[in-house]
Amino acid sequence: MTWLEHAGEAASWIILNGDLFDFWFEYRWGTTGGYDELLRMLRDIVDSGVPVTLMGGNHDWWGGSYLREEIGLEFLQEPITRDVAGHRTFLAHGDGLGRGDLGYHVLRSVLRGRPARWAFGMLPPALGDGIARIISATEGRGLPQGRQLERAVALEEWAMTKLLSEPELTLVILGHTHLPVVREVEPGRWYANPGDWVFHGTYLTLERACEPRLVRWQQGTA
Repeated sequence: MTWLEHAGEAASWIILNGDLFDFWFEYRWGTTGGYDELLRMLRDIVDSGVPVTLMGGNHDWWGGSYLREEIGLEFLQEPITRDVAGHRTFLAHGDGLGRGDLGYHVLRSVLRGRPARWAFGMLPPALGDGIARIISATEGRGLPQGRQLERAVALEEWAMTKLLSEPELTLVILGHTHLPVVREVEPGRWYANPGDWVFHGTYLTLERACEPRLVRWQQGTA
């Protein structure tokens, strides 16, 4: 059993906080290839009555009508604040937040701008996907280290400031660094990063009247 199958059976709502795909783009003449099985699983989960929310990350921000209309996901491209299991929650992927990484901030604004999106969308999907694989360079990437760990510290600092400055919030959830953590910033108020189920084997569970909890996932467990 995969983690997604397990989540589809156990959860009442699944939130995927970005980078679900190594790369995803909805071109003028098609979509990124190679994810047929994953998309089928997502559609089956939604059809079973379990809502699935996907926050676009730095690898899959360029989704759109296909994910929303054909698969049935709630696909988000900007941070949101909403109630999740009784927690007033700020949810964001996390790229572009916090101090440092100026070069990425500039690149991010260009890649997400309308001219770049229009031009890339006119490419044949196979060509666009090939270019993205070269730029993405995530194949073989392991546990966070070096600059990734620095980004994790910067994001945690940002999240703590967010919580302290907005007292109505009780939970901030970020992804991006994929470094799992649940930290109680003040009594009853937390910062969390679910990690990932590929390298760390972790995910976050939220239940009403309970604190956020990191859970370890092992392939084949129920």
